[in-house]
Amino acid sequence: MAKQKAADSNDRVIAQNRRARHDFDIEQTYEAGIALLGSEVKTLRAGKANLGDAYALVRNGEVFVYGLHIPEYQQSSYQNHEPTRPRKLLLHGDEIHKMQLKTEQQGYTLVPLRLYFKGNRVKLQVAVARGRKRHDKRQAIAEREAKREIQRRAGTRRG
Repeated sequence: MAKQKAADSNDRVIAQNRRARHDFDIEQTYEAGIALLGSEVKTLRAGKANLGDAYALVRNGEVFVYGLHIPEYQQSSYQNHEPTRPRKLLLHGDEIHKMQLKTEQQGYTLVPLRLYFKGNRVKLQVAVARGRKRHDKRQAIAEREAKREIQRRAGTRRG
């Protein structure tokens, strides 16, 4: 367990989908490798990527991420990549099967949460999530504010 925590502290986050935790209830997360071209990796090393419109789908027993925007590498010549091309995620077969079963249920989807380097490899954290309705979002905000208020009052009593 301590070994994994040390590895997590070495992860260098490239991009996060902050909106996802507000719009979705996260049920399960998976760490996936991602098949990239050389110019894409160089762009990611510069810290340029956007997960805002990204989503993932299971197609023919494989998982692909769509809408992940990785800009073209500026120093590249004619061998550049398309910024929003579909990219294959590298997962174990049983993980793909679990994802497929969950997403076939009503209301579930695959949402990319963060893109990061783990050592020299690029990883994408993907979550099986259920969309929230407007009243669910309001309820989550109210619960979060209530917890903050409790923590704030508990902190003032000690001092």
